[in-house]
Amino acid sequence: MTDGAGLLELHDIHAYYGNIRALKGVSLTVARGEIVTLIGSNGAGKTTTLRTVLGTVRALRGAVSFGGQRIDRVPTHRIARLGIAQSPEGRRIFAPMTVLENLELGAFSRADREEIPHDLERVLALFPRLRERLQQKGGTLSGGEQQMLAMGRALMARPEMLLLDEPSMGLSPILVETIFDIIRDINRLGTTILLVEQNARMALRVANRGYVIQTGRIVLQGAASALLHSDVVRKAYLGEK
Repeated sequence: MTDGAGLLELHDIHAYYGNIRALKGVSLTVARGEIVTLIGSNGAGKTTTLRTVLGTVRALRGAVSFGGQRIDRVPTHRIARLGIAQSPEGRRIFAPMTVLENLELGAFSRADREEIPHDLERVLALFPRLRERLQQKGGTLSGGEQQMLAMGRALMARPEMLLLDEPSMGLSPILVETIFDIIRDINRLGTTILLVEQNARMALRVANRGYVIQTGRIVLQGAASALLHSDVVRKAYLGEK
């Protein structure tokens, strides 16, 4: 459910990798309490959009606002402290560290140390498989377990907004269903989510709204249920004719 307030807003974002213009005027809004998905093919600009929100890619033009505050010139570590966390593409867990150490690392910048055990318990309730493996090295987990760990680590920051980059990548169909069920649960517990995902069908089933990005431009947007039935989306991203 949303309360109608715009939490994250991107307005006319232009961003480059070297001489390549990766984003060409991207605008999108995520209201507080929503799941919004950004779908598109490889190289369309999905991950670049998330990196622009986090400040690891700097927009040359346009504005990014979070909670009514401009953040497009704010350092990444300060953006994280404002309440944005990411579960990155490829998971990027710390393989030599235990599951517990990875989770604790997600809370390293928090000042409210007394609340961290409560949040650890909340994460382990969402991901019971991690509870069984707290002393196991992260690198020995399965792909699905590593994805759970990456999401759990991001949640340990107690973010207001969670950025998810390709959470279903490389997972079996059963695990994909599990991950998307957990995404719904995280949202129900009050976390706003911006979801980048190549599995357009699953993403649109879980989201409130969606945006379609092609070669750095938003070409379609609307309610997720409407996009699921859009001819453009069905032909280009759902494999239908």
